[in-house]
Amino acid sequence: MDFAFSEEQEELGRTVRAFLARTSPESETRRLMETPEGFDRALWLRMGRELGLQGLAVPEEYGGAGCGPVEVGVVMEEMGRALVCAPFLSSAVLATTTLLRCADEDARKRLLPGLASGELVGTLALTEGSARWDPAGVRLNARESKGSWLLTGHKMFVLDGASADVVLTVARTGDGIGDGIGVFCVEGDAAGLTRAPLPTMDPTRRQARLDYQDVPATRLRTHGDGWDLVSEVLDRAAVALAAEQVGVASRALDMAVEYAKVRHQFGRPIGSFQAVKHLLADVLLEVESARAAAHYALLAAENAENTVKTENADPELPAVASLAKAFCSDACVQATQENIQVHGGIGFTWEHPAHLYLKRAKTSQLLFGDPAYHRELLARRIGMETERDKGAA
Repeated sequence: MDFAFSEEQEELGRTVRAFLARTSPESETRRLMETPEGFDRALWLRMGRELGLQGLAVPEEYGGAGCGPVEVGVVMEEMGRALVCAPFLSSAVLATTTLLRCADEDARKRLLPGLASGELVGTLALTEGSARWDPAGVRLNARESKGSWLLTGHKMFVLDGASADVVLTVARTGDGIGDGIGVFCVEGDAAGLTRAPLPTMDPTRRQARLDYQDVPATRLRTHGDGWDLVSEVLDRAAVALAAEQVGVASRALDMAVEYAKVRHQFGRPIGSFQAVKHLLADVLLEVESARAAAHYALLAAENAENTVKTENADPELPAVASLAKAFCSDACVQATQENIQVHGGIGFTWEHPAHLYLKRAKTSQLLFGDPAYHRELLARRIGMETERDKGAA
């Protein structure tokens, strides 16, 4: 398939890259790593008001640009290259997509304008202590009391959970309706909600533990079962993350190539040695293959948005999302590891940025499910029997 970005999309990428070069250099990334929130609220507002990045996928009626997944992917790729400290994945992808895919018009009118402008930061709280990305991992309890909902339990590894203004929480209702899973809107300062930052490998992307003790919440209306909505959101988030992983891997490759040209041993650049050439050629192959996979997944997501919505799920996007997430995760880790290998001793130092890209690659590899999980999910989605299925039989 011949798929390339349009001139408008290419220009969007150039604009975002130039903006991030000015506002998010390595020095700024390192500064924000040490701050309590992990990002600059003023810069976040600039992203929303000057460039409209947070509102790219938001329809114009809610204050957005009315674009689609491809434009979001373009931005994610550039943010990966720059290793931006910002809650774009949690707010502009997870929270925004959840609201767009649900059936709650009131919630969209109330929240999407603020998310699109950058005035609000949102996130999706799904995983718990088991770190599972499937319905079996949802144990947080939601009970109805006097016409309202109260949540009790905990969530783990919530992206930007300590600073989000809106926390869309996945909970088990126990009401016997559908799959017994619902998505609830919780205010960041709600009574009974305790939020604690988690120490993580990647200091450029914050995660948090959230404890709920009879926290008041509003249930989002959904088109079908609650998990159907969550699954759709995770597929689209996996595609966006795959695009970011391409940006991370591409920048790591560029760093390795640049260093191989200027680092001399035995009177010649190390890039002239056959072993280094082969290593970099292998990484280039992985990065370009990952780019093709991510771009195809973005196109599948775009096609899914343009298709008339029916009760049946999109036939291609779920499989392609898992394929892209698995392949891009591995390619990103390989590229960032080999970047350190090419740099040698200096690549292991805190002062060099190589380790920051590797840490982003390793945490992103696990986010929304690791490659093994997505390969198994892919097999099921295309009708293949997995080893787990054989064991169950």
